[in-house]
Parts: sequence; structure tokens; C-alpha cells
Amino acid sequence: MLHFNVKRVFAAALAAMAVAAHARVGMVELPANAVSGPVTVFYPTRSAPATAQRGSFQLDVAIDAVPTAASARLVVISHGSPGSPWAHYDLVRSLVDAGFTVVLPEHHADNHKDASDPGPPAWRRRPLEVSRSIDRLARERAFASRLDFDRVGMFGMSAGGHTALTLAGGRWSPSRLREHCRLNIAEDFHACAGPSVALTGGMLDGLKKTIVNAINDRKFDDPAWYEHVDRRIVAVAAGVPFAADFDPDSLRQPKVALALISAQNDRWLVPRFHSDVVVAACRSCEHLLNVESGGHGALLGPLPEVGGFPDLIQDPPEFDRSTQVPRINKAITGFFQRALAETAR
Repeated sequence: MLHFNVKRVFAAALAAMAVAAHARVGMVELPANAVSGPVTVFYPTRSAPATAQRGSFQLDVAIDAVPTAASARLVVISHGSPGSPWAHYDLVRSLVDAGFTVVLPEHHADNHKDASDPGPPAWRRRPLEVSRSIDRLARERAFASRLDFDRVGMFGMSAGGHTALTLAGGRWSPSRLREHCRLNIAEDFHACAGPSVALTGGMLDGLKKTIVNAINDRKFDDPAWYEHVDRRIVAVAAGVPFAADFDPDSLRQPKVALALISAQNDRWLVPRFHSDVVVAACRSCEHLLNVESGGHGALLGPLPEVGGFPDLIQDPPEFDRSTQVPRINKAITGFFQRALAETAR
């Protein structure tokens, strides 16, 4: 009987330790102002959390709570297209547990509320919106004196991965995407056409490809190269990035510590045209993870409710979300812990 009680006490102690291992997460939603568009900030706090409903997501957060004094490191997350901050909450929680403050800018006209202007127009805006989110926190009284703005990390997936590669020193061109789609329209159809139309193997597939290429000839006729540098960002992680429009030479020696995460069952951005190209070109990058069983949505957590383009983000049957998503988030968090610590020396 005594032995049983000891085991039960020990189990309770372990459970208490597990709960304590999770930091309390504070959340502030800052509306647009003259410095930036809307941004959402998550950070360690001592305040008690409560359940907050945001869309279909339930978040365990302390809204408008006071940040802890120790939360000095900052990571920016660039959501995908048309994404929201809430679909990255599992990663946010992992980063906050490790002591990071996390800011997510809402990308103009390429988000869950307004998806009217995605693609190259948004890709030109997005890196500047990341920089402005850092500017915003540097002007907010609650964060300005607490954060180290000289050593900032940045993570993005999908279209956010495109943003990440740009901020790592890559340059891209709409006309390069046009040429890619002319050559690979069948094999990389969703990257060229978007998620709303698909090839089915039917008699209309040829017409679909012809129409998409004709539209892209007009949409992607800009031969200019686009870049964006923010010297405050010293470590970047790009997850399942849109990358077919990048000049691979620009990413051979990135200007920052760059990690890449690929998912081999990604049907939206086929790896051999996107993440695999960057991995092959980059001489100093860390291929952080190759999620063999993962699809495009493997880096989202929690997944948004079904709607719009569910087939392209739903998990393949062999993907175990309960084990793989924590593994992915732990790897990303560990990368920022190492990379930002190295830049401090």
C-alpha cells in the first residue's frame, strides 16, 4: 500500500512538473497604426491564462498581460497565404516556453480576412511588413526596453517561407516564376495555378494548363529582381517555402543563419521544385528536417477547419500529427536557441 502511494505521489509530481514546464502565454493584439499593419504578439507572462476564441481556434492565453522581464529574444513569424496567426499557435507555445517573444504581422490582402491580392504583389510587401512589425515593437512601451532588437529570428512557411528566403538574402523575380510554370505546369500545377483548380487526368486538363499559362504570361511579366535586407534579422527558418521564382545563386551563401524544413508529401509546393532546390543550392544552410510523411500542412498547428483548399493542407494518412508536430516545433525552437546564441558571441 505504501509502495502504491509513493508511485501515485511520484506520478502526480511528474504531472505537476509537466504543467510547470509550459510557460504562461501572454497575448496582445495591436491594431494598424502609422508604423505597421495589425500585429499579434505572444510572450512569457506570469498572469493566469484563460480561453480565448479566435475564429475556429481556442487559445489558452492571458490577454494584455504584463510580459516577464526575462523575455528578451524576439522571433517574427510570417504566416502563409491566406493564413492567420492562430494556425501557428503550437509553434508559438514552443517558442514562448523557451523564453521567446513572438510577433506575427498580418500580411495585407493575403490573410484569412482578406485574400484579394496574393502572389508576387504580396511577396513584395511581406518582407517590409516583417520589418515594420519589429519597428512596431521597438516603439511599444511594453516591449521596447525588454527585447533585443539587434538579434532577431524569423520563421515563415509556404508564402511565409518565401518571405523568409527573401530576408535570408535571396532574390526573386516574377518572370522567373513565369518561365518555371511554362516548363513545369503539369508537375507543379498548384504553385502555378493556385489551390482553387486542379488537374484531374480528364479531357479538360490541357485547356486548364493553357489558360493558366496565358494568365501567368500577363501576371508574371515583370523581369525585375526583388530583395529586402533587415540587418536586425540574423537567423531565419523557412518551412515548405514557395521558392521556384528565386535565383538559386542568391541563396548559395545566405546573409544569415538559414534553416530549411521540407515535407516530402507536399502536393501544393512540390519539394523538387521548391525546398529541395534551395537545399541543393545552399552551401551553409541547415536542412533542419525533411518530414518524410508530411504534407503541406505539417507545419501548421492546430490545423484550421476544413474549407477552401482542404485537400492540399490535410495530413497524409501516414502522418502522425500527435508526434510529428511537436518534433517539428522542437526542432525550429532549438534552431533559434542555437542560432541567436551564436550571434551573441
